[in-house]
Amino acid sequence: MTAETSQTLDRGLRVLKLLADTDHGLTVTELSNKLGVNRTVVYRLLATLEQHALVRRDLGGRARVGLGVLRLGRQVHPLVREAALPALRSLAEDIGATAHLTLVDGTEALAVAVVEPTWTDYHVAYRAGFRHPLDRGAAGKAILAARQSPSGDPGYTLTHGELEAGASGAAAPLVGVTGVEGSVGVVMLADAVPERVGPRVVDAAREVAEALR
Repeated sequence: MTAETSQTLDRGLRVLKLLADTDHGLTVTELSNKLGVNRTVVYRLLATLEQHALVRRDLGGRARVGLGVLRLGRQVHPLVREAALPALRSLAEDIGATAHLTLVDGTEALAVAVVEPTWTDYHVAYRAGFRHPLDRGAAGKAILAARQSPSGDPGYTLTHGELEAGASGAAAPLVGVTGVEGSVGVVMLADAVPERVGPRVVDAAREVAEALR
């Protein structure tokens, strides 16, 4: 800690991060041990976070992330979209296909940014706000592959006809971006994805990841 930072705020943020990393919540004692502070401090931190709906405690006394975090999370999409647009524009123009950034939203894949190429006669109409199951389409499958990969970087995923008849997709996951789970990809009207597209999508995903770090 430095003179310019707040120890209390730092501890509160650490509480939120610890709770976000568990599905079962944490007790006051567990938080006290992880933070290296006494239980009284933890009680005060939880009480303050509860007032802002950022933390809730169940009947058993375990603390979990509260619904107030969702209101903060909704403001993340515009920031992520803005950071991703340069790489998406370059990808769409280079490949001549619709490029997109997709993020996880619960059990679904949600397209939060879409860029269409300017020079093609036709391309797939793919709109921001489009949702689909994570296990269908290249965007969602790339995210699932990253979850299962020991390194978190499984390369790219190719699909055909899973979301739209006659359309093929390629996507690569965002790697190394704390708090953001998603993928960058393209969708095109083709029976198969050209060989150069997969590596190009991986490069675009790395560019977006670097912009978000």
